Amino acid sequence: MPRLLRPTGAALGVLALGLVAAVPAAPAAGDEPLITDARVVARFGLSAGQTPGNIALEPDGSADLTFAFARAVAHVTVDGTTTSRARLPEVANPDTPVVHSAVVTGIARAHDGTLYVNYATGTSATGVWRISPGGAPERIAQLPPDGFPNGLALDEGRGVLYAADSVRGTVWRVPRTGGPVTAWATGPALAPRPAPPASGLGANGIKVHRDSVWVSNTDRGTLLRIPVLQNGSAGPVETRGDGLDGIDDFAFPGYGRSALVALGTGGKLVLVRPDGTVTTLLTAADGLSGPTSVAVRGRTVYVPSAAFSTRRDPNLLLAHLRHLIGRG
Repeated sequence: MPRLLRPTGAALGVLALGLVAAVPAAPAAGDEPLITDARVVARFGLSAGQTPGNIALEPDGSADLTFAFARAVAHVTVDGTTTSRARLPEVANPDTPVVHSAVVTGIARAHDGTLYVNYATGTSATGVWRISPGGAPERIAQLPPDGFPNGLALDEGRGVLYAADSVRGTVWRVPRTGGPVTAWATGPALAPRPAPPASGLGANGIKVHRDSVWVSNTDRGTLLRIPVLQNGSAGPVETRGDGLDGIDDFAFPGYGRSALVALGTGGKLVLVRPDGTVTTLLTAADGLSGPTSVAVRGRTVYVPSAAFSTRRDPNLLLAHLRHLIGRG
């Protein structure tokens, strides 16, 4: 999630649902585009804080979205029907760094349907929260109140969660069952730049992929890979993409190291290949409005837009991936 602007207005926005006409995406390479049939399936209310920051997918292809300023998790079906899944408790005098409000940020889903979310408040409520199927949110791990837990990733095999702290430049390792946390990875590559003029947000999006933890750094415009060593500790940080202005979250369209990356302030979805080549796949012309995250299920690509910078049309866009990308 990039730098957030607090929504204005007290009235609740009206949720507009439905499909829009498919718009062809810009070609990825050669004559045929990698992504086609882009369509907005759900639109949200900006004044209601319905700003989708992160996404987790359900087995049936529906999506769970965090609505940052609404402190909520919403469920969106593939036809755009949107319902509330959970709401995080209100806190007194929230003062999250950078945004100065309580926000729900990253989300991850376990195979048993349990959802995990980051809640950044600037208070002792800051941490990782668990939402069991049919249950109320409960905090399982506390994180520093002066931090900004942003992206969240689950490694079910190791039984841990990784939370990217955008302000403290840290990847926290959290037991899935809850309990004390560990500063798993730190250092300049994960740190933000001073704000202003930068946003003050460093480590942001995070994914577990091929025995590594991948992290984006918004202020530095980089995509990073951190190997998970045999003992579970972090290996040296490697830069796998740079010059990615406004990078937020990302996803892998296959088993390879090519990544689909949301450039929030640039209003683009791009493909970053292992050699660093960057190709634009989707833009505002396709329906993006400050994209914040990406998910892939089969050949369907999901891109939530929170409209943090555009201040118009937060939405969820779906598109078709022509083919998966292999081991490159």
